Amino acid sequence: MESVQAVSISDRGTTKGGFVAQQYSTMTTSRESFLKRAREASKLTIPTLIPESGHTYTSDYPTPYQSIGARGVNNLASKMLMALLPPNSPFFRLIIDDFDLANLIGEDKRGPVEEGLAKIERAALHEIEAEAMRVPIYEALKHLIVGGNALLHLPNKGVMRVFHLDSYTVKRDVQGNILKIIVKETLSAKTLPVELQKYVDTSAEDTYRTYDLFTCIKREEKKYEIFQEIQGNRIEESSGQYPLDQLPWIPLRFNRIDNEDYGRGFVEEYIGDLKSVEGLSQAIVEGSAAAAKVLFLVKPNGTTKLRTLAESPNGAIVAGDANDVSTLQLNKSTDFRVANEMLQYLTNRLQFAFLMNSSVERQAERVTAEEIRYKAQELEMALGGVYSVLSQELQVPLVKLLLARLTKQGKMPKFPKNTVKPEIVTGVEALGRGQDLNKLASFLQSLQPLGQQIIAQEMNIGDYIDRLGASLGIDTSGLIKTSEEKQMEKQMIEQQRQQMMQQQMMQDVVKGSAPPLAKTIAQDVAGNPEMLEQMQQQLQQTQNQNA
Repeated sequence: MESVQAVSISDRGTTKGGFVAQQYSTMTTSRESFLKRAREASKLTIPTLIPESGHTYTSDYPTPYQSIGARGVNNLASKMLMALLPPNSPFFRLIIDDFDLANLIGEDKRGPVEEGLAKIERAALHEIEAEAMRVPIYEALKHLIVGGNALLHLPNKGVMRVFHLDSYTVKRDVQGNILKIIVKETLSAKTLPVELQKYVDTSAEDTYRTYDLFTCIKREEKKYEIFQEIQGNRIEESSGQYPLDQLPWIPLRFNRIDNEDYGRGFVEEYIGDLKSVEGLSQAIVEGSAAAAKVLFLVKPNGTTKLRTLAESPNGAIVAGDANDVSTLQLNKSTDFRVANEMLQYLTNRLQFAFLMNSSVERQAERVTAEEIRYKAQELEMALGGVYSVLSQELQVPLVKLLLARLTKQGKMPKFPKNTVKPEIVTGVEALGRGQDLNKLASFLQSLQPLGQQIIAQEMNIGDYIDRLGASLGIDTSGLIKTSEEKQMEKQMIEQQRQQMMQQQMMQDVVKGSAPPLAKTIAQDVAGNPEMLEQMQQQLQQTQNQNA
């Protein structure tokens, strides 16, 4: 059972619902305060993101006087998208316990198993790219930053959809587990699917008539039950069940608060600065427009005529008295300077909050790249708590749904339950690897005074390279030589050296001997390396005596 694709138009002629519609109306009471704050935050950032109720494509949206809010939301959403779903790299890896591996196929088979799991990871990444899941997830991240809530729907077939806070309600227990979700979609009579027409009254001639389709997801013991309702009639074909860990509806929160069904947005934490920037920007813009207006004042009883000033071309010579003419000035430059300095101060604070690159570069003649990198990473670590929430409420459910999809498509074998577990390797884990990288770099830098020779003697370079690759998230298998490959390479170099020595010795022998004897010696030396060494020693002694 999958949700019907909805087309939202005007709410004119919307039909009344049944029992689920009444439940939805009751649950909207607890949602109202969150929705109100989300709309207020949207007005100061991206007004079209969470508009007022009853909006249509003809609605007029407020225009902010500042752009720092919109720039900050887009920048932060892009950074979070790159951190949670890095391109060309799986955001998770599949692991299997040693005990489970030994019971299934044997511990000595870990290599092939790891290779097979890596193929599954790449198949999941291909599924994300093929279905263009980054687009709806990016939209959901913007809703999380501004409003704190969003709902994702990943059906078994088709593309992922995003539902905004004003189109669904959710109920959670004290631990944050989902108890009930009700989704409201508005369907037009013109585009109503054929399978739903038998459940509605289509006798009305109003072509703008709309119907509210409600999707109810309710937890029952160890499963989720789902069904749909339209115009008070339950759609029997829509009934279905899902395991607890494979629910295709994922309600997201930016910040989770205990005993609250909905989350709170990032913008809400900085709403004071945004309001101040909006007010100061409006005052400076309007004041600057007034100050830019040019007016010439002429004394009413002066000798200079108004028509002479108005009609004279530039550079003309006219009769008049300069004391009769003056220019209207605002004389508010000092006040504007104070307002502008405060505006710059608040803007810098918001740039730090939204992790914008311009906030980490101090105003100086010489700013090193290392200084910028360090400050940028310091700001990134401030999102550790956000990554923790999204890893559990977005990444883990998304991985499980992707694996279920791959299993149904035959791209992934069905493993015994709880044997193969996904492990998130981005977000907080990526920040942890960044800390390891800094520590490794500091450790090596601290050893530099000892000298390269001491470091080479005391330090295991191969292990250091492996740890360095792990901290950067790079798979070093096949990239760094193993001990066996190094030994084989050493043996090959030694063999080549011996062959070159043999050729050189044979040439030296041939040059100092008669042709028949040289041929015999060359044949003996080629088959007897010990004889080569003896001859080499004798030649060395002869050269020393001659010297």
